[in-house]
Amino acid sequence: MKNFLLTLSFLSGIAAQAAVGVSSPSGDISLTFDLEQGGAPVYSIDYKGKTIVAPSRMGLMADETAFTDGFTIAGVDTVTVDRTWQPVWGEYSDVRDHFRELAVKLKAENPSKEMTVRFRVFDDGVGFRYELPVQDGPNYLTLRDELTEYNLTADNKAYYIPGDYDTDEYLWSETAISEIPEALAKYHKHTEAQRAEGKNIQTPMLMKTPDSVYVNIHEAALAGYPAMLLDVDAENHKLKTHLVPDRLGVSAYLQMPFNTPWRTFIISDDARDILASQLIMNLNEPSKIEDTSWIKPMKFVGVWWEMFTGNVKTWAYSDDPLAKPGVTDYSKLPSNGRHPANTENVKRYIDFAAAHGIDGVLVEGWNEGWEDWASYRKNRQFLFDKPYPDFDLPQLRDYAKEKGVKLIMHHETAANAADYDFQLDRAFKFMKDNNYDAVKTGYVGAIIPRSEHHTSQWMVDHVNRVAERAAEYQIMIDSHEAPRPTGMCRTYPNWLAQESARGGEFESMGGNPPSHTCILPFTRLKGGPMDYTPGLFETRMSYYGEGKDSQAGTTLARQLALYLTMPSPIQMACDLPENYDRFPDAFKFIEDVPVDWADSRYLEAEPNRYITVARRDKNSEDWYVGAITDHNGRTATIDFSFLPEGNYEATIYEDAPDAHWKENPQAYRIRTVTVTPHTVLSQPLAPGGGTAIRIVRK
Repeated sequence: MKNFLLTLSFLSGIAAQAAVGVSSPSGDISLTFDLEQGGAPVYSIDYKGKTIVAPSRMGLMADETAFTDGFTIAGVDTVTVDRTWQPVWGEYSDVRDHFRELAVKLKAENPSKEMTVRFRVFDDGVGFRYELPVQDGPNYLTLRDELTEYNLTADNKAYYIPGDYDTDEYLWSETAISEIPEALAKYHKHTEAQRAEGKNIQTPMLMKTPDSVYVNIHEAALAGYPAMLLDVDAENHKLKTHLVPDRLGVSAYLQMPFNTPWRTFIISDDARDILASQLIMNLNEPSKIEDTSWIKPMKFVGVWWEMFTGNVKTWAYSDDPLAKPGVTDYSKLPSNGRHPANTENVKRYIDFAAAHGIDGVLVEGWNEGWEDWASYRKNRQFLFDKPYPDFDLPQLRDYAKEKGVKLIMHHETAANAADYDFQLDRAFKFMKDNNYDAVKTGYVGAIIPRSEHHTSQWMVDHVNRVAERAAEYQIMIDSHEAPRPTGMCRTYPNWLAQESARGGEFESMGGNPPSHTCILPFTRLKGGPMDYTPGLFETRMSYYGEGKDSQAGTTLARQLALYLTMPSPIQMACDLPENYDRFPDAFKFIEDVPVDWADSRYLEAEPNRYITVARRDKNSEDWYVGAITDHNGRTATIDFSFLPEGNYEATIYEDAPDAHWKENPQAYRIRTVTVTPHTVLSQPLAPGGGTAIRIVRK
């Protein structure tokens, strides 16, 4: 690690009362901190001389005391840091962590309390957090609220999903801040309190100011604390942090000393910088895993999509009524004959993966417990070391090993996280005994403990604990229905990806519009990679029978591009093997495309509209380009100046001239051209379409 550190510090024995500030290394972003009348802390942010966030209140409110006012400035520390670190996996081999820091120590006498507000100002944004040292007064806090405000200076355009304590599987809205309440009224999945107010949105959210400055608001290093939503004061263009409470109304139980997560702003007048930013990763702690050699990015196929394509297949082994209340011996129950997680079918997937160089096979529905989904009514749903009778684990374990393929475990908990905690060590030991080193976890349903939500403090602690415990067993994690990511995958790089958004499975449940994957990289993916499940070749659900009219908002070529525009170290080829056999030349790109990168260059970008990106393979000199657009066709401009000097062969997987996401989604063609660093390619993209390019030196 390169580490260049310049420290400039000032500690005053006399309380300083003048406003203090710090600017980014480039000087484009400036942060000012001050105390208003009554000793209330406020901050503001300017970008290139224009105020982005006007003076905004700060602080924490607990039953025992309020860290909101009565303060004087007891001291100020400043430091400049410029260092480089190497991710285990990601978009870049090296990440620069360059910032100027301002730490303001606050003290109050009556009642006695201390708090430090620590700001880090980067060239691409700002992060700040509250730090509570051991106090002279109460050292246990029952936290009710966080006062952090975001007083915006204009009626910015916003990209957001509605606030919800338990799911983030929504389509994105694009409106002015002033129009958010009206837009939220159409959603019906809120809790009663949220639905009544209609003023909560989730983070990450993105804004675009009238001056075309882009601002992403989120959080980093979420641990020991609830996730945040944003309350919207539409009339005054103001946002305020809204902490997810438990069902008793408590946001968090804290013990000093304690640091909150970072509140983050990614800021630029170039949309490409939002996509390229590593600010949230930089605000997380370095890896706690000393030996990371066992962490292997991977592609996988799985027994998964066939349960979504029709009503014939099922996760459950039996339809016998005796299975409903729970059984102890499934071998005495008749199979329903529709259970795809059976030995012969799984071997078919293993064969396909081995033939095409795919690393792993995920199997859902392999274990006991799927017959009865009354999950919230009982304290045990699934067993994670008990295969169904038709799933011959020893045979499959040995068969996969012989073929050079890894089986990926599936741990659906039905949201009974408490029971998963109880079974965790037994489940992970069972995995290691049977040659599994990766698991997809799931939390579908209402959370148990029954006082908790999917994004409350207890559940945040739970998913972090699962990642930490998995690391001790050298197991990689792909979590679904978990609190949305905040860069903790840097600290636990075995945490390869999360779902935590509306993913590709919804293509079978009404479909995702083409714009959906044009906004996710600007929002959800800023916290960490997503298991979106790209690679869908059969996009019309009517193909599988009458009565299903769902259609994916994509062309086939666009599905290839998603492997570039939705980067993840664990990528699924989600479709059925027989659909890939219909388009073997297109599937060749999925075989070839890496999932770990040495460098990334964002060439074009506009949120909710289009993205074009180039990436260099970490294990070769090959480059790949992906471009996608919304429902409007466009011509992408691909400037190959990122290439070193020389001649290259570019294999282009593109929409055919008559392709259209709805009318003709499977129309594609493949062509090969010679390019150099001086080539500029005008590449047509169909409505809802895309292109994927592999570039190899001649």
